[in-house]
Formats: sequence, structure tokens, C-alpha cells
Amino acid sequence: MNQYCNPCSPLMVHALEQEDFFTGRCILVNGPVIIGAGPSGLAVGAGLKQQGVPFVILDRANCIASLWQNKTYDRLKLHLPRQFCELPYFPFPENFPEYPTKYQFISYLESYAKKFEINPRFNESVHTAKYDETCGLWRVKTVSKNGSITEYICRWLVVATGENAEKVVPEFEGLQDFGEHVMHACDYKTGETYEGKNVLVVGCGNSGMEVSLDLCHHNASPSMVVRSSVHVLPREILEKSTFELGVSMMKWLPIEMVDKILLVAARLLLGNIEKYGLKRPCIGPLQLKNTEGKTPVLDIGALQKIRSGDIKIVPGIKKFSQGKVEFVNGEILEIDSVILATGYCSNVPSWLKVWKLVSCRFSVPISCIVSDQENEFFSREGFPKSPFPNGWKGKAGLYAVGFTRKGLSGASLDAIKVSQDIGKIWKEEIKQKNQSVAVASHRRSKLPF
Repeated sequence: MNQYCNPCSPLMVHALEQEDFFTGRCILVNGPVIIGAGPSGLAVGAGLKQQGVPFVILDRANCIASLWQNKTYDRLKLHLPRQFCELPYFPFPENFPEYPTKYQFISYLESYAKKFEINPRFNESVHTAKYDETCGLWRVKTVSKNGSITEYICRWLVVATGENAEKVVPEFEGLQDFGEHVMHACDYKTGETYEGKNVLVVGCGNSGMEVSLDLCHHNASPSMVVRSSVHVLPREILEKSTFELGVSMMKWLPIEMVDKILLVAARLLLGNIEKYGLKRPCIGPLQLKNTEGKTPVLDIGALQKIRSGDIKIVPGIKKFSQGKVEFVNGEILEIDSVILATGYCSNVPSWLKVWKLVSCRFSVPISCIVSDQENEFFSREGFPKSPFPNGWKGKAGLYAVGFTRKGLSGASLDAIKVSQDIGKIWKEEIKQKNQSVAVASHRRSKLPF
């Protein structure tokens, strides 16, 4: 049960005295605070429900899974088969296709929240989250859309905002002088308004490929910037999911061998993609995903449009000018619009303050966790300085879900581990508390009055 106090109770004053006295609403959470109401946060919430642990979920948006609901294009489907995208304890409906649409996935997430009675607190943007060593509790300060400030005091903090919280917008010389329509892929919905237009798509990942394909379907003329190497794999091999085959083979074969098999299959099914300007990395697709977090492109039709010339491959950008773009090879192209399929990053560095004493120990780069001082375990860019045993548990009750670069399936596994770990501690403390009460009651019953 959450306890409300305004102002803070006397027991908390000492914990708050290191900063200016907090005058907003103060809420003591009898359990963890989960930041983020996307798939990761919902999965942790469901797991805690299974453990009987109370919790609070906070989200800056006005709905669950705001990235899916507000920042994805209409034609988006899950890139992996549905069995790899299910959240814990609740399968997809049997009538869903192998690759559900974004609308089906959103419907699934809404049903998930309803089933487990998860009710996030929306429109609360986290300003800071700090660990108070004096009282051994986390202090999470939020600001609502109406400007009201709330501070949540909790034992455990679960970071579930994911790696894709903020769009990445690179700087290009002259872009401000371009004078035409520029948007990030997160704001792109459909190519209907681009019919007959020359559109520059910056980025050749899954989003860049699919936005370019969608533009083709709406009779636009996309040119896709391919600045670096990229792995393109068929979505299916012999009518089986490429991802599923890779996962199955890795149970028996080393990752290097699996990569070689996948690349041979890709060459047989897709041909030599390098002659179209798509150079493959030296590292195999699965190894590259594990080490650098770069997801291979699963082709759903864009490659055929590249072969036919409907999608033009262009090199890196040198600069923009009025209605034009100049590439590093000196070529100049007249364009009507620019769509930046340049990816996303975490926003956690802006609010999570991890002091050296409580630095977290995640085994993979979490481009999110920094400190006011030099972090003991992470660089300021968010990369680990040495390997650690897992990617989900830190010190001082700090947890992270959805940062292990393994997609929805990885986030689900992390969520189960986090909820079980918190649940185990919770139950042990409840047991000890009940034993203490029983002993105290027994002693009182023996008093002579």
C-alpha cells in the first residue's frame, strides 16, 4: 500500500535534508518504483503481481507503450515471430498472424495491462532519481504536465525506459537552410503525402529500409543514405524464421559458425548485395548484435526495390543547401523532403544519478547510466569498464530491464529475473517481520499484568 504524506513525515526529513526541503507531494512506495510503461515495465509489473509485491509504474506519456502508439509508422509489423515477442505469463491470441501488426501488438499490451491490473501513473516525467545513502532509499522526483512536483521514496528502482526513449537527430551542414520538409522516422506514419516526391531517407537499418519501401508503395522516389556497412538477411529461410533458426543453431554450434551459415543462406537467397551499394560488415550479424547492438536488417521487400532502382542507394552526406543535398562523392541531388531514420537512444543519463558507491553492474553497455562523479564501473558514455555477471541487477536496489540488446524476448527474461529477485527479498523481509511480531506478542502475553 502506498503512503501519502504532504509535507514529508518527520522520519524522512533527515533523508531529504541534503537538498532544499521538498515542498511538493511526497509518496512512500511500499515496493519498487518502475520507470517506463512500455513492454519492459509492464512485464516487470506482471511479475511483481505474481509475487504479491506492490509497485508503482511511472511514465511521462499519456498511455502505455507510447513509442509503439505514437512513434511508429502505420505499416510496421513485428520483425520476429510472435512467440519471441510475447511478454511473460500471457501468450498472444491464437488468431494473431505470425508477425503481428503494430496495432495488434498495442491491443495485446493493453489486454496485458488489464489482465494483471497494471495501472501506470501517466503524464509524470522523471526529473531526477537519486539514491539516498543516509536512509538507504531511492528518491524519484517527477514533474507532471500541469507543473506539479511529486517525490516518490522507495526501496527498489527499476529502470524500464529502454534503449529507444529519445530520437537521435544528427547535425548536418546546411540542413537549416534546406528549406523543405524534414522529419525523424518516429514522426513518419505513411507515404501518402509523398506521392511524386523525391525523398531522402537517412539511415539503412530496419526503419530506413521499411520507410523507403513504404514510400515506393505510395509512388514516391526514395534515395537511401548508406554511410556504413549493414547486414541484410532474409526474414525467413526455408519458410522458417531466420531468427528462430539462428537461436536453434546456437544451442549446438558456436556463434561464429551460425553466422557463417546465415551469411551463406543470405547469399543464396538474396544474391550479392554489395553490388547494389550495401557492404556487409566484417563481423557476422549475430556477433555484431551481441557486441555493438546493431540489429541486422530482415528484408521484407526493400531489397527487390533496390535491385529495380525504385530505391536508390546514395553515399554519406556532405552538406545540404536550398532544396538540394550534396554527397561525399560530389554528387548533388534535388530532393523535396528528408526523413531521418537515424535511430534512438536512452534518455536515462538526463535523470538517473548514480553515485560512485552505488554504481550499477550491468554486463552490457547501457547508454544511460552515469553519475555526478566519475562512475566506478561505467564510462561517461555508458559503456562498462569491465565485464560483470549479468545485465539486469545493480547495487542498492537498482535494476534495469530492456537494455541487454536482445529485443522483447530479452526484456521478458530480464523482467522475470527482476521480479523474482525483488519478490524473494520482499517475502524474506515479510517473514522476518511476522516472526518479530509473533515473538513480541508471545513476550507480552507472559507479562504479569
